[in-house]
Amino acid sequence: MSFFSYQGKNIFYETIGEGKPLVFLHGNTSSSKLFTPMLPLYTDFQVVLIDFLGYGRSDRLDKFPTELWKDEARQTIALLEHLALRDVNLVGTSGGAWVAINTAFLRPDLIATVTADSFDGRTFHDGFDRALLAERSTTLADPEASQFYHWCIGEDWKEVVERDTDSMWRLIVSRRELFFDSLQILQAPLLLTATKRDEMIRPNIEREYQAIVGEVVQGQFKLFEKPGHPAIGSSAEEVAETINQFIAEYS
Repeated sequence: MSFFSYQGKNIFYETIGEGKPLVFLHGNTSSSKLFTPMLPLYTDFQVVLIDFLGYGRSDRLDKFPTELWKDEARQTIALLEHLALRDVNLVGTSGGAWVAINTAFLRPDLIATVTADSFDGRTFHDGFDRALLAERSTTLADPEASQFYHWCIGEDWKEVVERDTDSMWRLIVSRRELFFDSLQILQAPLLLTATKRDEMIRPNIEREYQAIVGEVVQGQFKLFEKPGHPAIGSSAEEVAETINQFIAEYS
């Protein structure tokens, strides 16, 4: 297993294959294991996986930062610098989508394209706070969800989920901006993907994605019929084909 040091803690990463670098960024209460079933769909790339601090095989945190996705963007940049990667294609799903966009804001010189999958967009939708607490409460008692968390995060998954929920709640209450800057100045081409029926994001996601594409310099989106969260998993083949075409077009 490979690790690099970030602010005195060890972060797990893995590189697989050869080709253009494609970095997958997992979301909250998850880890890079989320992407392992779909890696055969991305064999033309040098795939890079990372477990953000506090998740998976990386060192734990006693408390997650309030602006978690901005800190994880800094972790991503530290990984790219550690591996001396440039012209990187980022694919972030759920919370990792905000991470991917924020990474592109901080280091546009390193990023070729950004794919943001299955996330709420520029802001949290109305009722996001209630939906978050309800979803976390339900999944903690769901044997199937518990099994997923255990597989993705590890033995201490309950504590990690609680810390993650606390961080999310603090972010919601603080009303801080989710991005480092305005989407209007985002340099990297942006692809947005999601399913049309995803209970974990806003119901009017098509309208939100259209608005984002209208703001950025280069952007496009595609929604998929099969329900589920995230789309990169529930519609794996269709999303992979879309991402491959997008990267071929812009990188």
